[in-house]
Amino acid sequence: MFKRKIESDFNESINQFPVTGLIGPRQVGKTTLAKSAIYQSESIYLDLEKISDLNRLNDPEFFFEENQDKTIILDEIHHLPNLFPLIRAMVDIHRKPGRFVILGSASPALLRQSTESLAGRISYIEMMPLSLLEIDRTESWEDLWIFGGFPEVFLYSNAKSKSNWYRNFVSSYIHRDLPQYGLPANSKVTRQFLMMIASSNGGILNYSTYAKSLGLSIPTVKTYLSFFVEAFLIRELYPWAVNPKKRLVKAPKLYYRDTGMLHYLLGIFNRDSVFGNLILGSSWESFVIAQVSSVLLSDDEMYYYRTHDGAEIDLLIRRNNRWLAAAEIKFSSAPVLTKGTYIAMQDLEIPLLHVIVPKDENYPLAKNVRVIGLIGFLEFLEQSKTKG
Repeated sequence: MFKRKIESDFNESINQFPVTGLIGPRQVGKTTLAKSAIYQSESIYLDLEKISDLNRLNDPEFFFEENQDKTIILDEIHHLPNLFPLIRAMVDIHRKPGRFVILGSASPALLRQSTESLAGRISYIEMMPLSLLEIDRTESWEDLWIFGGFPEVFLYSNAKSKSNWYRNFVSSYIHRDLPQYGLPANSKVTRQFLMMIASSNGGILNYSTYAKSLGLSIPTVKTYLSFFVEAFLIRELYPWAVNPKKRLVKAPKLYYRDTGMLHYLLGIFNRDSVFGNLILGSSWESFVIAQVSSVLLSDDEMYYYRTHDGAEIDLLIRRNNRWLAAAEIKFSSAPVLTKGTYIAMQDLEIPLLHVIVPKDENYPLAKNVRVIGLIGFLEFLEQSKTKG
């Protein structure tokens, strides 16, 4: 089992809040973490996809009352949305930390009933695929990038097994999970849309292009995309757009949250296929952004910056309304910055720009610009959490 960095946050939550919501994509390790963090004698685990466990909740109020001194773990809570009001009532009657842990493969925005019913009673923690800081340093960072960060697939020893895993994973989302969440799309359209996003990964969102290609209306495309985002498959990276004097790009960029899924959809199965593909640069961007997200605080914000005049920075990170870090993401051993990058630094008054590269590097490239390896940048972000 991997030692997950959010374990301390999870333990803190169950010791403070009556309800803890552990959310994230399927197969990311939520059940493993929940079971390992809570002693079995003090908890009851129910998988709401199993008939035997559903039968134990034929009279959920009685079941909750009989087990009010134990932590009740409810996995795939979206199968019984009517439980949310009851959980609220149980908490209000007997309010104590760690009463319930709910696990879900969708965000609170998609599980709207949990947001409405449990406001003020629940703490949400998002679990992501593996971080470079969570794996053994003897393991290849390239494997994590190329084949993705889901724990089970990361442990497979050959590419064919990894590809078969993603085939089942993607099929499950298309044919079962997304429809269960309420996505009103034909499975063929869903797959086509996901593949189109993969082909333009890292590009600026254009609803009209997708609508025309899919034969759908723009509102429908927006609806479908929102499901992909809320199911933790796609990330929207929004532009920083505060300066009214600049003609700014205002649409988000779309990135796959897991590069293993991205590569599977593109038919990429090994290192050589990635290195010889036009997707190389945007795939590396996806990986870096996902890795950075995995070590940030929950309230930290990520943006990109681009103007119509060519000023651009790939990644901006804000904490407490201040710049925490700014970075250009380059898959290169000899990165070169454009004039537009320096203009963007001036526009945003960036005191230091990191240039994130694959190898373990750390040296000044120019005034206020430093080249750094991805692991080094992640360690810098980790250390920033302990500073005032």
